[in-house]
Amino acid sequence: MARGHQKLQSQQKNAKKQAEMKKAKGHDQKTAAMAALVFTCAVGRSQMPDPKTFKQHFESKHPKSPMPPELEGVEA
Repeated sequence: MARGHQKLQSQQKNAKKQAEMKKAKGHDQKTAAMAALVFTCAVGRSQMPDPKTFKQHFESKHPKSPMPPELEGVEA
């Protein structure tokens, strides 16, 4: 019977360890969303997920500012 008790303790210890690792990892939607925002507007510091959205933002919000060189070849 000692082996059965040891197995149960080991399973509980492993479950606790896995829960702590998952908690420490901290994967949530907010973290994933922030990782997806890779383009940052130099004028207003807002972040966009792709160059097309970035160009649309720049054309509508900053029409008098010169277009950044990374947006020259992007079609909106």
